[in-house]
Amino acid sequence: MDYLRQLQAERPLLFGLGMLVAFLVVFQVLLFVIQLIIGPFGLPSWAPIAVLVGGLILIARRQQR
Repeated sequence: MDYLRQLQAERPLLFGLGMLVAFLVVFQVLLFVIQLIIGPFGLPSWAPIAVLVGGLILIARRQQR
């Protein structure tokens, strides 16, 4: 954790780029897992994205309370 704080302070561009790549990779992995789970139900192709965004909204709303 200290390494990330040091990287953020010393090289903010590299830290931001690393965080962007990490978020994109995690987003893609979560979409893949959701597609595996709800794929057999024959839902439209936008359904995994809706499930993921809906889940993120629920998490954010719970943390706000």
